[in-house]
Amino acid sequence: MSAAPTSRAVYRQTKFLLRRNNFRQASTASEAASKAQESGKQAVSKASEGLTRVQSSAGSTISRVGSSAYSALGRIGGRTGRMISAVESLIPPTVYYSRVGLELARIVFRGQQMAPPSVAQFQSYFQPVTNVLRNPRAITSTASSAADSVNPEAVLSSVRNVNRRQLTTVAIIVAEILGFFTVGEMVGRLKIVGYHGEPHHEH
Repeated sequence: MSAAPTSRAVYRQTKFLLRRNNFRQASTASEAASKAQESGKQAVSKASEGLTRVQSSAGSTISRVGSSAYSALGRIGGRTGRMISAVESLIPPTVYYSRVGLELARIVFRGQQMAPPSVAQFQSYFQPVTNVLRNPRAITSTASSAADSVNPEAVLSSVRNVNRRQLTTVAIIVAEILGFFTVGEMVGRLKIVGYHGEPHHEH
């Protein structure tokens, strides 16, 4: 009977010692992890401080160089000075209208459900061009075979079988092209009204 209580006591004591040892190992592991985390934070903070110093010094240097270059350009007179001031006055509207054009292009792309071509489509469309550049003599044989393959009856039947949706799409594209041409003419002439012809003289 005395052996059973002593074995229980030994079992309890070894269990207690194992728990205490595991706890010590866990606490030392957590201490090591916290130390590593603190050293990592210190390294990151030192790196960020160094980066901010570099950025501040570079920013001040760039701003000094930019301001000195701007003041030097401002002192230039004559035709060059007028040209520089004209270019400077054109920069803000150019940036504004380029952003407007980009946003308009995005709206058109979304409305027409357009997407840029994939690499495979791009290669398939430009493969004949690269083939012609590699072998210019092949263009005559390609042109004659294309002329032979055109069938006037097939063209007429495809024109007769055009549906309303295709006509609407073609009309929209024609209107867009005409609108862009008109706006380009207005920008080119710097006027909204049409061209003024020479006055007619009665003899």
